[in-house]
Amino acid sequence: MAGHSKFKNIMHRKGAQDARRAKKFARLTKELQVAVRGGTDPSSNPRLRSALSACRAVNMPKDNIERVIKKAESGENVNLEEIRYEGYAPGGIALIVDAVTDNRNRTASEVRSSFTKYGGNLGETGSVSFMFNNVGHILYQKDIKNDDEILEIAIEVGADDVISDEMSHEIITSLNEFNNVRDKLENLLGSPEQAEIIWQPENYIKVDDEKRATSILKLLDTLDNCEDVQGVYGNFDISEEIINKVNI
Repeated sequence: MAGHSKFKNIMHRKGAQDARRAKKFARLTKELQVAVRGGTDPSSNPRLRSALSACRAVNMPKDNIERVIKKAESGENVNLEEIRYEGYAPGGIALIVDAVTDNRNRTASEVRSSFTKYGGNLGETGSVSFMFNNVGHILYQKDIKNDDEILEIAIEVGADDVISDEMSHEIITSLNEFNNVRDKLENLLGSPEQAEIIWQPENYIKVDDEKRATSILKLLDTLDNCEDVQGVYGNFDISEEIINKVNI
């Protein structure tokens, strides 16, 4: 299991479904609130178009979406700030934590204490992000198409890469092509399970030690449960066998 999306999938299977769904809605609401600053017309606001697509993928109620957009149209400002934290988990695993918050001090305290609790440490801005690429990530379940079919479709619509395993197809795009590829895939395959901008590691560090893997996974889960955290990305490679042993 390498990186971010597989961790999310496994934790989703292990966790309470209703709680995960509520958390997803809360994060998407914040993303909508930030996205609408660029305008409430999706055709001229790529970030809003992306946020709306993500909302559709998890069946967010229309009322929730319209409430955010109407507030923006009325000129009501939401005091939210985007912050990125960078640091290391045990074993030199690089982590990037993206957050959206209305209280910078609260978020910094929660993130810092999470790192400290599980043997990690926060670094300066830029201390690990040079090891990652900011890319588009579109996820479909395995049964949508076979590996060869999904690869052919993805390349045809402008994707850069496809990573298929026993659970899913991960389609990787450049930032510039993300919205275009996602829209074309939606027309061909229906709404994806996830469609978002992520930090993809250039290389992965294999973690075979179960104790170290446990600390890393508990740190990721703790960060993932922080109210203001939107995404956690790491360059770890941990087998699913070890992950399934960890009690989170």
